[in-house]
Amino acid sequence: MPPRLVLLGLLASSALAYAWPDRFGSGFDPFLASKPYLWPLIAAAMFVIGWLLPRDEVRQVAHRWPAVLGGTALQYAAMPLLAFGFGLLLAPDRDALVGILLVGCVPGAMASNVLTLLARGHVSYSVGLTTAATLLSPLVVPLAMRLTLGQVEVAFPVGRTVAELVGYVVLPVVTGHLLSRRLASWRRLVCRVGPVVANLAILWIIAVVVAANRGRLAHPQPAVLMALLGVNLLGYLAGDLGSRALRLPPPMRRALTLEVGMQNAGLGTTLALGLFPDRPAVAIPGALYTFGCMLTGTVLASYWGGRVAATEGAVQSPSVPPSVAETPGTGLANRPR
Repeated sequence: MPPRLVLLGLLASSALAYAWPDRFGSGFDPFLASKPYLWPLIAAAMFVIGWLLPRDEVRQVAHRWPAVLGGTALQYAAMPLLAFGFGLLLAPDRDALVGILLVGCVPGAMASNVLTLLARGHVSYSVGLTTAATLLSPLVVPLAMRLTLGQVEVAFPVGRTVAELVGYVVLPVVTGHLLSRRLASWRRLVCRVGPVVANLAILWIIAVVVAANRGRLAHPQPAVLMALLGVNLLGYLAGDLGSRALRLPPPMRRALTLEVGMQNAGLGTTLALGLFPDRPAVAIPGALYTFGCMLTGTVLASYWGGRVAATEGAVQSPSVPPSVAETPGTGLANRPR
């Protein structure tokens, strides 16, 4: 799926999801109707990603586990500090400040794994970063809240978060990867169709998030938007600079940059509604960041993917047909040499 087409699809599907009741009435809403099936849809996308994971990438992550811990430490150092700084500087009230801080404290978004595929980055490394950050989040979120806002009593849904991660991210990735090794005859077909399936899945997921937060997205405060944009863009910058400091190869740098800048703001929204039921305004930054980071992440991933594709097209001999290992989106062509 061409990067530009993915970006256009993101804008079109999100606009349609937002305007659906006005254009088609308040009857059947396909976006809200599919909301209960988002987790299975995420699992399907992760299964495809697992199938496309190259074996050498998996071995690299196993051998370079310090890079996973280093990237996770970078994320949990940069994002809460950025959120707290921009929140203090721009948040118009305490509710907005708490919401912005929650955005910075939650782990990386699972969608970063799909966008890493689009960016032709190191998908195995991205999955490892998401896993490590999510497993550490029950410790990091309450600690960050306590150190910054004095919110001592922060009940984090530990069991549910870990269960969702294992059931809908880790297991589908592992299952898809194992099946790809046993069903080698299907690999060429999946390599052609899989990236399209994963991209369509993430576009629909974003559209559902937009539909579920129409009310919150309708009247955003400019100061909150500026704070969230600052957190997002400087998060990407921190990821890029940190990955260079860790001396990671380009595919892993792209994965870490997306992982740092893209937060699981959907989880942040859920936490805000659960922890502060009498203060619904706390959930607004999470809803805004969910769409915003997906928009900027898709733009960044599309740019990287297009640039890598152009580079590969320039250096590849036209007389040699591309093999399965060079299929766009699998990340094999990006492995460090």
